[in-house]
Amino acid sequence: MISFFSPEKLLPRYIQTFEAYTPSRPDPELMKRYGCSRLFRLNNNENALGPPPEAQEVLRQFPPKRAALYPSGDAFYLRQALAVRFNKEPDQFLVGNGANEVISFVIKAFCEQGDNIVTADKTFAVYEWVARFSGLEARLTPLRDFAFDDEAMLARMDARTKILFLCNPNNPTGTYWDRARLCRFLDRVGGRAVVVTDEAYAEFVEADDYPDGLSLMEAYPNLVVFRTFSKMYGLAGLRIGYLAGSPAMVDAIRRTCIVYSVNRVAQEAAVAAVQADDHILRTREMVRKGKTYLHRELQALGLPFISGEGNFLMVRLPVSDTLAYRKLMTQGVMVRTMTTFRFPDYIRVTISSMEAMEALITALGSMLT
Repeated sequence: MISFFSPEKLLPRYIQTFEAYTPSRPDPELMKRYGCSRLFRLNNNENALGPPPEAQEVLRQFPPKRAALYPSGDAFYLRQALAVRFNKEPDQFLVGNGANEVISFVIKAFCEQGDNIVTADKTFAVYEWVARFSGLEARLTPLRDFAFDDEAMLARMDARTKILFLCNPNNPTGTYWDRARLCRFLDRVGGRAVVVTDEAYAEFVEADDYPDGLSLMEAYPNLVVFRTFSKMYGLAGLRIGYLAGSPAMVDAIRRTCIVYSVNRVAQEAAVAAVQADDHILRTREMVRKGKTYLHRELQALGLPFISGEGNFLMVRLPVSDTLAYRKLMTQGVMVRTMTTFRFPDYIRVTISSMEAMEALITALGSMLT
């Protein structure tokens, strides 16, 4: 019998120094803790409209007996649907269990010990996290004017840089690179490394000069594009995202792909959602109205904010963001604290229904008085 065992002794050094992410408690537990009878979830950039009606119908009619059957290991029908939607080949897509798994696919495919990735210091943190707990160096460049700094990213590249991650539009600032800037960046990187454009919020963008990465893959075979069904399509609870690239690029990444990681319900709901253009228009209208309202009301409260593309904005507070979180939770409003994003005293707010936006402004006003 082993009398004493410590897993710490067996952990690699880079895991020993890594802190585990602690998710929030389930909503009913949070409501009990903070004494609120309702909860507006404005922390995760979820779509308040839910999934498109076509996907909702799939969920309603899913036969329980089919839960006993394994799903398509390579999301066959979803890749067919994506190919039709974007005028590509099915083999140009890989589907994963949310964006986190897709990020892992790419890093595992191209990086080995001693390699590094380059990204920003104030962006979606999972690029950095996956690299670090894979034993790789994550080189972080400061934002410039709340946007990714192309010159800084290029300056941090060396012979061991394998991937550059660009969140476009950036979460949490909503800034984006236009087509000309992205193409200049891709030209300067050349074939030295893989460039990933994470377009998780692309469907929300209304700017005319926003670059659709899917249209650039033929010209730039080292480009990989991430998309998701979690945000615009309201399927965050089913965890399904995908990447796209040239056939050769996707074939290389497919070698690290874990089959059967995307469940059957998620695949079928996503197939139904792919062509839901009306849902995109309705969601954009909700976001447009919500932003207009929040811009006016936040200015009236004297609170600075950063608002760009995407279904979110950031608000700078005169108090600690963690203190603000607790106070807002007592009013049934849940926001994202931004200290972990390296934006202390900011909160990120999901643009949601008008009822939720009014509840937020009321809670902020009460907190500030």
